[in-house]
Amino acid sequence: MKRKTLSLALMLLSTAAMLSAAPQQAKSPAPPDPEPTVKVGDMAPDFKLLDQNTKVVALSDYRGKKNVLVGFYVFAFTGG
Repeated sequence: MKRKTLSLALMLLSTAAMLSAAPQQAKSPAPPDPEPTVKVGDMAPDFKLLDQNTKVVALSDYRGKKNVLVGFYVFAFTGG
């Protein structure tokens, strides 16, 4: 039993030594994020979307009449 434990310990140590000695691949730095065109506090640019009844609705339809909240959900309601 001691021999199996010793063999296992030596195998783990040699594997760890080989992994730590493996050359690390250089990662290229990620490109910088683009500067946003709309800043916090700016008025939102006008846009048009389809509502749940496939009617075209523009943000400008509500300007000065109602408050509008727009939420963005990445991959919401998709198979991706």
